[in-house]
Amino acid sequence: MASQEKTWKERLFIVIFEADTPWGKRFDGALLFAILLSVLAVMLESVEEIKAKYGQELYIAEWIFTIFFTIEYVLRIVIVAKPWVYIRSFFGIVDLLSILPTFLGLFFAGAHSLLIIRSIRLLRVFRVLKMVRFLGEASQLTTALKASRAKIIVFIGGVFALTVILGTLMYMIEGGENGFTSIPKSIYWAVVTLTTVGYGDIAPQTALGQGLATFIMILGYGIIAVPTGIVTAEMTQHKTLLDNGIKCKSCHKTGHDIQANYCKYCGEPMI
Repeated sequence: MASQEKTWKERLFIVIFEADTPWGKRFDGALLFAILLSVLAVMLESVEEIKAKYGQELYIAEWIFTIFFTIEYVLRIVIVAKPWVYIRSFFGIVDLLSILPTFLGLFFAGAHSLLIIRSIRLLRVFRVLKMVRFLGEASQLTTALKASRAKIIVFIGGVFALTVILGTLMYMIEGGENGFTSIPKSIYWAVVTLTTVGYGDIAPQTALGQGLATFIMILGYGIIAVPTGIVTAEMTQHKTLLDNGIKCKSCHKTGHDIQANYCKYCGEPMI
């Protein structure tokens, strides 16, 4: 009996957790399709016209999806060797959060809207489509972001100081009669203008204010390109190190591993 139970769990484990087998691919495909439909149902329910006409059907669909995801969640706990590892994992938490709102909606009004968190489960598509081959590129991007972190922080700090200065100037130039009623609101306008978003809810009326706004708009295009250049430079440097290896500062020879502590030619420390 124990061996039969083990065989049953192993087979189900392959179907649910593995995407290499035909049945595993079918299950993952059906799961992703159900997730898409459930997210679509939650989105449609937020539209008053659709809810008024098809509210009952959407409510039934919501419970059908919730029951399906609940069964799937329970099966995952049952068949894994270490249930608590899965429960506390990222996907385990997301799987639980994707079914709780429906049950909480029985006691708290509006809780079912949190079902939109099911869209996070679409991350499983990376396993289905075998996106593991892109992990190397993702690692390079992460390394570049970490390496450029200090520069980006300094850049953001500089932009923040700039928006404070420009917002204050605009407050002094335009004043409350033109919509710039306070320095914080003027800073908000400076951020919107500098990032080229341009909501248009506040606009300068004086010639001097419009001139300053023109300068900020042009400046915004240049500022947007800075973070991209910083990260790109770090990615290029990282790729060069991967291709050629780290260069020794003593003998200036390349070909060392990134993790190398000492030069393999002269024996001097790499740092």
